Amino acid sequence: MPRYVLRYGVMRLLGVFGTRGQDRYLRSAKVIARTSRGLEAAEVLLEATDEVAQQMQDSPGGQILREMSADDSGELTHLHAKERSEFEICRQHVQRSGLQMQLVDIEHLFGGERIVIYYLAEDRIDFRELVKGLASEFQTRIEMRQIGVRDEAKLLADYGDCGKPLCCNTHLQEMPPVSMRMAKLQKATLDPTKISGRCGRLKCCLRYEYDTYEDLVKDMPAIGSDIVTAEGRARILNHEILAQQLLVQMEDNRRLLIAVKDVLSVIKQGTGRR
Repeated sequence: MPRYVLRYGVMRLLGVFGTRGQDRYLRSAKVIARTSRGLEAAEVLLEATDEVAQQMQDSPGGQILREMSADDSGELTHLHAKERSEFEICRQHVQRSGLQMQLVDIEHLFGGERIVIYYLAEDRIDFRELVKGLASEFQTRIEMRQIGVRDEAKLLADYGDCGKPLCCNTHLQEMPPVSMRMAKLQKATLDPTKISGRCGRLKCCLRYEYDTYEDLVKDMPAIGSDIVTAEGRARILNHEILAQQLLVQMEDNRRLLIAVKDVLSVIKQGTGRR
């Protein structure tokens, strides 16, 4: 039985889904699937090999029921339009309840089994009365999901400074940990306004090349090291990591760029960043 990786929901969830019998689907096909949350519209990303299925064994799965029909597509459009009024109703309920929370988005599942409400809050919220009121209003199950600012960007933001759709809004399933150390190693500007993403946190893309930089810098003598080259003795002032070059100052105060492979020996290790 064929299996496929599907992307579904406003949070771009991924899972491995089986099919009915020997049904087969093309990449990017729009389908209706039964997920752990209910009946949902989804997109086929690729056929799941045994290796892919093993890598995603912890992801929720389900079954593809059918390819999306014209009627399904029309119903989905209707639901998305309905979500706008539902969001306003939710906002009014929250306002009346006096709860310290900020509504971010609302998701009405295709099958109508539940409405998922995404919100921001600094503290834990007792929303039991709110849920009762909303369940009575919408006549369906209400699920409250507290999210962080990075998830908010994933839900609402569109394009990054690079001019492309946000990574968290397209291919990233999990948000990678990003630190200022990664920016420093890659010699990125440390101006917070330029290395922060739409969520206000460090950009996820700082993580992409970090491992490569880490591997390359291991073979470079530390900044401040005294070395011997074919030109004579020198001290390392800086690294050009991707180019595998060193900025050095010779004994006669000349500054040169030399290749790492041109270092004949290290007389004294520096204490700067390797």
